[in-house]
Order: sequence, then C-alpha cells, then structure tokens
Amino acid sequence: MKFRSIRIYEEGDKFVKKIVERKISDLPEGDVLIRVKYSSLNYKDALSCMGNKGITREYPHTPGIDAAGVVAESRDTRFKEGDEVIVTGYDLGMNTDGGFGEYIRVPSDWVVSRPEELSLRDAMVYGTAGYTAGQMVYEIVREEVEPEDGEILVSGASGGVGGHAVKFLTKMGYRVTGVVNSEREKKAVLELGAVGTISREESTDATGKPLLSQKWSGVIDTVGGDFLSTAVRSVKFGGVVSTCGNVAGSELNHLTVYPFILRAVKLKGVASAYSSKKRRRIIWEKMGREWKSEHFERNIIEVDMDGMLLAVENMLGDKNLGRIVLRHC
Repeated sequence: MKFRSIRIYEEGDKFVKKIVERKISDLPEGDVLIRVKYSSLNYKDALSCMGNKGITREYPHTPGIDAAGVVAESRDTRFKEGDEVIVTGYDLGMNTDGGFGEYIRVPSDWVVSRPEELSLRDAMVYGTAGYTAGQMVYEIVREEVEPEDGEILVSGASGGVGGHAVKFLTKMGYRVTGVVNSEREKKAVLELGAVGTISREESTDATGKPLLSQKWSGVIDTVGGDFLSTAVRSVKFGGVVSTCGNVAGSELNHLTVYPFILRAVKLKGVASAYSSKKRRRIIWEKMGREWKSEHFERNIIEVDMDGMLLAVENMLGDKNLGRIVLRHC
C-alpha cells in the first residue's frame, strides 16, 4: 500500500522538500501503525526541513513532531484498529518519520489515546506547541500565582507556543501583556485576549543591573537569551518565570543569584519531548476542559501538503502568524 509524504532530501549542499509516494514497508519498525489525519508545524519541523543535523541526523526524512490519527494495526493490546490516538514528542519527526506523511509507525509507549473532550483536529491545533504552553502555564498556576497578583508577560506571543499561552491565561482570568515585533502581531495578540503589548526592545534591559523594577507576577518565555535574563530580574517577589526556548540565545547575561535569594523568584524549565505520562494526562485534560477558550480557533491556518511546504518557508522567514495545521484527510 502506498501513501503520500513530505520528504526532505539532501542533494549536494542543499536540502530539497518534495511530496512523494512511499510504501508502508518503508516505515521504521514499531508496535503501532497509524493513519495520520492531522499534523502541525513546529519550529523543530522547519529546522528539520532545512537540514539541521542537530534535529535530524540522516536524510531523506519525513518531518512532523505531531500526529493525530486512527490506528491501522497494533501489536500492543492497549490499542486496536480504529482507535483515535495522538503522538507528540519523543523522536517522532526528528529521526523517526513523522506526521508530514499520511502514515507513521511508532513504539506503543509514544501513543496516547485521544482525550474525550478533543477531536483529532483539536489535538493538532494544540500539538506540541499547545502542550508546551500548557506545561508552562501549569507551572504558573501550581506555584499559586493568582490573577490578582499582577500581569503575566508572554514572549513570542503571536507564535504557536506563546499564542496558546495567551489563550490559556486569559481564559483563567489573568491579565496578559505580549511581546510583539510588529503592528500586525500586536493586533493578533490583542485579539487573543491580551490587555497590552510591548516591543522586543522594551522587553530587554541593557543596563546590566542585577535587579530591575518589579513589573510582572509571572513570565512565559519562549525565546531565552537577554529576554529571559531581563524577565527574571523584573519579576515581583515570589513570581514565576517558565521557559522553553533559546531562539534569542542560550546565554543569560547579567543574571545573578539576587532575584532568587532576595525576591524568591522561581525559574521553571519546560521540556515536552519526554515528559511523564502523568503530566501529559493532566495537561491534555486541562486543555480539553477548563483551559479551552473562545479564542481556540483564532489564528489557526489549515493547509494541505502543498500549503505546508509554503508554511515551512514562511516560518523560516518569520512570516507565519498563528498556528499551522496540516490536514491529510
């Protein structure tokens, strides 16, 4: 049986994206064969498409770190033909052929049954971006930062992770300020429910002071670098900074121990690929119930395979605005 797939080929010193036909027998070994109905675009997928060997070691390769679909075959009794399931994280789409193909075959431990409150498409509107945002918001909530404590600052607020974080927080009654790079992004973030925005330049400090004025009760950081350093130094006493990214840099310049020992600031790192089954259950349930907002469908762009090829180029050029969902069916 054949299926269609976006495939990345290494041709000389270039990496070329093609839509091709493949055989089921071409897929890697695994316990569960899944007919993929939906996938989504994440920054890791774009990096894999451009030949980043830190993400994908060998080519040709099919990206897509998210997949939602229907079990076609299973050697694990926990899953049967026809079950609707989700796979996010682990090695999917990195060195194991991912959701940009109409079929995947994976170890059964990677597979999660679809939450009752979410459709397969809903799950990919969230995907790794939503799950990551959910974990970051969860760190804010479980450290008992309340809406009345002050505003939450969100970097990358118009992107996949940041946009979901804005939606989750505003749904729970928090006042959110988003960091944006343009008037277009500002408009999009305000439509998600944020009460205000600041520019990238306003969100970073150049003075090098070990402590800055206390502005935020919490911070959701998707970029790292100078933004993260500034955020930690400007959080209120007892506040929480939750971080997941390094697109703005991996160094934390000017950061000292003082925010932690004088203001009791908590810095929480989030990694989604190998988080526990227990945490996955908690976050998916919250995303399907109390965190699902009236803005759930806002800034969602649904594409086919041809549209995904363009969306990858736009992401690499920082031109996407919102969440890209790939529809196979």
